[in-house]
Amino acid sequence: MLNKGLGLILMVLMMAGFVFISCSKKSTKHEPPPNHAPQGWFWQNPLPQGNDLRSVCFTDANTGWAVGADGTILHTTNGGSNWNGQNSGTSNWLESVYFTDANTGWAVGEAGTILHTTDGGSSWNRQSSGTSNVLYSVYFTDANTGWAVGYPGTILHTTDGGSDWNAQNSGTSNWFYSVYFTDANTGWAVGYSGTIVHTTDGGSNWNSQTSGTSHYLESVYFADANTGWAVGDDGTISHTTNGGNSWYAQSSGTSHGLLSVCFTDANTGWAVGWDGTILHTTDGGSNWNAQTSGTTSDYLAGVYFTDANTGWAVGMRGTMLHTTDGGSSWNTQSSGTFKSLESVHFTDANTGWAVGWDGTILHTTDGGSNWNLQSCGTTSDLSSVYFTDGNTGWAVGGWGGIGTIRHTTDGGSNWNAQTSGASHYLASVYFTDANTGWVVGSGGTILHTTDGGSNWNAQASGTSHYLESVYFADANNGWVVGWDGTILHTTDGGSKWNPQPSGTSRDLHSVYFTDPDTGWAVGDGGTILRATRGGGSNWHAQDSKTTSRLNSVHFTDANTGWVVAEDGQIVHTTSGGYNWSHQNSKTGWDLYSLHFTDANTGWAVGRYGTILHTTTGGETSGE
Repeated sequence: MLNKGLGLILMVLMMAGFVFISCSKKSTKHEPPPNHAPQGWFWQNPLPQGNDLRSVCFTDANTGWAVGADGTILHTTNGGSNWNGQNSGTSNWLESVYFTDANTGWAVGEAGTILHTTDGGSSWNRQSSGTSNVLYSVYFTDANTGWAVGYPGTILHTTDGGSDWNAQNSGTSNWFYSVYFTDANTGWAVGYSGTIVHTTDGGSNWNSQTSGTSHYLESVYFADANTGWAVGDDGTISHTTNGGNSWYAQSSGTSHGLLSVCFTDANTGWAVGWDGTILHTTDGGSNWNAQTSGTTSDYLAGVYFTDANTGWAVGMRGTMLHTTDGGSSWNTQSSGTFKSLESVHFTDANTGWAVGWDGTILHTTDGGSNWNLQSCGTTSDLSSVYFTDGNTGWAVGGWGGIGTIRHTTDGGSNWNAQTSGASHYLASVYFTDANTGWVVGSGGTILHTTDGGSNWNAQASGTSHYLESVYFADANNGWVVGWDGTILHTTDGGSKWNPQPSGTSRDLHSVYFTDPDTGWAVGDGGTILRATRGGGSNWHAQDSKTTSRLNSVHFTDANTGWVVAEDGQIVHTTSGGYNWSHQNSKTGWDLYSLHFTDANTGWAVGRYGTILHTTTGGETSGE
């Protein structure tokens, strides 16, 4: 869950498709933690992962943690050169993390979540917060004494390391976004509409302070009991030198929202926020100067420094930045592409491709441990990819009235344009051998080739509906699905396409058959349809246990299949779809396509370059 009113803004960013990674050739490499075989679904791109990160904390220059969306917890023991995931045991957003030493820490977040570890995060255990309200910030002065704050006006306090959390009276129902203490008695919490409250008795009494602003205050930090800063919306920076008895504005030089602030002494500090903003001061904030973060499209939500030179900033889409020179230069500790990926296809357990926005094509020859960008000669969005062997493949897409088709005969080292003759967007491609294939798209478009795409000929679909997916069980028997519940079927390779009754008016986005009689189609509103005989002459609804948009379906046999959906949902069946169960994808980003090479080995791709991989059929121990 996004805090502080960021949700609507992030949705706008997502819809706009902001990206910041160029198409220059690079690779990403996944290295699972030593002696731990990956379970369930895990990230292959971006790395170390692609969920939003909300907070970062280090106990020394090497040992740190970052937390964020969907229960994400990352840990490093080498200053961030390598980050490894830790099992949080929750899919709730985690908004804040704090450690008192290399073993003892807490993370708080959505739905009153409080997690605690005494072994550096090897195991995280849930503590009872006594609330279901979101908690945005946590701070401890020692291993026993701490506070967590959130909505609405929530302040929780513990004196036994969190075994017991007790509510304190904040005197307000305003949201708190940040809490900071200089000792066990003296602390501040800040939040909605310039709210600042202060305590000198460990929170037994909280008293309001006048901030001088009505802007949201997102983060507070004190260098000592007198000297502190609070930052927030529209570049707001408020400063005090008398413990908050009076606060006055400092000029940030930006209108970008600031989300986190950190100081190493009374003079030296940093503030980070929207659009990759990083500000730095060496005179206590009398002057704030912009530093180059390397991103202008992603927010930075957390910043932490262990000394005047060594620091980290984390944020949207898994962004992780590191500096060893006080921010004169910031270097990324995350890698990969953030271009949304629309389709994935593998020819064996090692060899695969993923395609997506702006002509992005990624290729792997080692099961996704490394993904390399291939140059395809177009910046048009690519929606579908299919290979008949490790060398021969096609990618299709378009926009702007261009029916884009790219073809390779050398595994993608070279991609060449093929003339589609279509002025519509092309949504899906399928081949039964190196010569025989079909492409479908908007406006009822169906194209067919018998010479590997040297020539593409239109087939009459009998509809003007958007056609989203095509699948053939053999060279003659094929199906196409699309908007308004459209299902078309052919028994002669497409010379004639006949409509089939789907029993739904919902848009259908994907179709898959395991033999000429048995198949599935999925679409909006959690729709799953199954054909059991007669090549789809009868389609029956199945209960997907979700009402979300289902984007792609894949089966490895007549019983075992998966469907991916918006919001990171993955549903799985081992009964041919008579029963579907949810799997933990570990992300909330929309997933658009999946492919399995056997019942255990599969990949799912989606928004912001998401590539997930499983070697256990998507299941984890105990599921």
